[in-house]
Amino acid sequence: MKSSLETGNRSSIDSDRAGVGGTVGSGERGRPDDRYASLQHLLARLSLTEARVRELVARRRAEDPEPDDPVRGLYISEEQVDRLLDGPSVVLPSTARHESADIERRADEAEARGETVRLRRLCRTFGLDEIDSEILLIAMAPDLDPRFERLYGYLHDDVTRRRAGVGLAFELLGLDAADADVRRRVLPEAALVASGLLQVSDVDRPFLTRSVEVPDRVTGHLLGDDTPSHRVATIAIDIPVVPVAEADEVARAVRANIPIVYVRETARTAGMAAGVAGLAVAASPALAVDLARLGDDHEAREVLADAAREAALSGAGLVAGPLDDLVDKDPRLLTGLRHARSPVVLVGRRAWDPGWMSEVPVTVVPGPLDHAGRERLWGDLVPPDMGLDAAGATVQFRLKPEQVVRAWQAAQGQAVAAGRPPTAEDLRVGARLQNAGRLEHLARRVMPTADFRDIVLPERVMRLLREIVDRARHREQVLDQWQMGGRSDKGRGITALFAGESGTGKTLSAEVIANELGLDLYVIDLSTVVDKYIGETEKNLERIFDQAEDVNGVLFFDEADALFGKRSEVSDARDRYANVEIAYLLQRMERFDGITVLATNLRANLDEAFTRRIDVLVDFPEPEQDDRHRLWELHLPSTLPRDGAPDLDFLARSFELSGGDIRNVTLAAAYAAAVDGGHVGMDELVAATAREYRKLGRLVTESEFGPWFDRVSNASATKERDNG
Repeated sequence: MKSSLETGNRSSIDSDRAGVGGTVGSGERGRPDDRYASLQHLLARLSLTEARVRELVARRRAEDPEPDDPVRGLYISEEQVDRLLDGPSVVLPSTARHESADIERRADEAEARGETVRLRRLCRTFGLDEIDSEILLIAMAPDLDPRFERLYGYLHDDVTRRRAGVGLAFELLGLDAADADVRRRVLPEAALVASGLLQVSDVDRPFLTRSVEVPDRVTGHLLGDDTPSHRVATIAIDIPVVPVAEADEVARAVRANIPIVYVRETARTAGMAAGVAGLAVAASPALAVDLARLGDDHEAREVLADAAREAALSGAGLVAGPLDDLVDKDPRLLTGLRHARSPVVLVGRRAWDPGWMSEVPVTVVPGPLDHAGRERLWGDLVPPDMGLDAAGATVQFRLKPEQVVRAWQAAQGQAVAAGRPPTAEDLRVGARLQNAGRLEHLARRVMPTADFRDIVLPERVMRLLREIVDRARHREQVLDQWQMGGRSDKGRGITALFAGESGTGKTLSAEVIANELGLDLYVIDLSTVVDKYIGETEKNLERIFDQAEDVNGVLFFDEADALFGKRSEVSDARDRYANVEIAYLLQRMERFDGITVLATNLRANLDEAFTRRIDVLVDFPEPEQDDRHRLWELHLPSTLPRDGAPDLDFLARSFELSGGDIRNVTLAAAYAAAVDGGHVGMDELVAATAREYRKLGRLVTESEFGPWFDRVSNASATKERDNG
């Protein structure tokens, strides 16, 4: 009697089912006839396992000293065993029951025709011999044919033990359980176990009664399924193969069978892309995984082992990074890669530490993906007939290859939601979405909306602000193409200092710069930085700058003199450590690759060493009369209900207020109007100005308030009487 698999197998295998061949970077998806030949070989080999089980059952019956034991019926009766042995196989077709030589001859013929026999390929990949493969099949049998569950229970004389034990596997293969070499095959360092092909459970039991099982992913692979496990799919990322100068170095190391290649990347360098491109040059696909997505330490160890196994199963090399956070948690988490059976490329930012692994890697240091490289990548992604200058629209974003791909996907999604073709703004939005979210734990993220029309500043100040924007847009041309960056290891970032009194427009100008560049503004909260404990401030700053390296944004330090104050004479330990903080900050800023804006009300308090590290220094003056007039106009929009035409000439001439003060006045006047009559007139504006004067500690004098002085004084006296 033929099984359901035998009669229906061909049609199901011939259909190219969804989900098969979905492994990231899979090197061989397998044709339908490949999977058929591979499956027939697997089932035929399992028929030999069944034959061994039958022989052992017969031997147990012959040697059983108590065949009539009434207690045995509590487990599995002899009649049940007979029915299991005589009944049809659920999985194993009768035509698959061949002698071993005949099975392997057929497999030889299939491989000679260019077909893939997965069990054989797995044994070659993971270095398994014939006995290892038999142990694997014995452990896998219950997952393919439920009869084995009860037969194993009978052989164990324990119906609850439905998987083969170590001792039973040895007995089925005729192996001596007292032989150290035999026992070593199922120890943690053995090829079967270390590679994740076999799991030994019940480790608290005696050695021979421990259960062996095959992970579902390995069973699925042998049956023709290339879908990665959920845990691996969660951390897998799609990185395109792009030209990277260091790919040849990686490829040579892979071809030389060097087990670990370490790509030490810096900010904006294509570390992961270098690994993927190097494997491509070595004619190997790649499985790229993002280690930042790993969970807790226990899960990280298992997921990393799964990823190494998945890469080997799919015939790919493993590219994993960034490893910096992982080794900070526990460097031993990398030791699972020692048993990887495919090339491993690790990516990180720090120098290789021999304490991470005993293996000595080849270290490759890639250069950054320059504008020309990103331009080529954008050209490959964006169809020419769209007429989009994607590289030009995103020139200020120093994206890695995988970020370019995701930015384009995000831009397409934005366009689909809006019901139109992608635009340059969609590209910038997509690029901005690639910013790492971890910096938001250390800074306040602002999506800027203000532009140059929203600020009122002297022309010389506006020119300096535009210079910052121009530097950001053209720095790759100047530093890379024109090679003005030199060979110094100094950072390629841009640092600006905004100095001026409160309310003169420093924060708004930083927002304008970020908006002009299409970047987010990250406002650093000093409460998360400054710490009373020695050394903690430096650690907080290091975290901020490290996270900012992965962000295309503008870093804004308000009240910067609290951090960047002058170094003082050392009179006690507190002075010495304060000076250490400042010295560290100076060095770290030099290495930073992004855009930093420092704002201070007290420029004189800043350490002179900062002057040499500032690219653009902008002094924000108090506004003159003409500027104040424009500010009043700006903060009294046409949508505001007015009681007549406010005398802006009088307001600008009489009251020497900053832009921030004028905004406060107009806002207070609007609230007062909303309560009283719904219109803003000079009464509301002058009254709000008087309140702002008092808030600032300034006197309300007749020389400034002129004809409105008596009204303001009477209102103030009335308020005092009401409060008294």
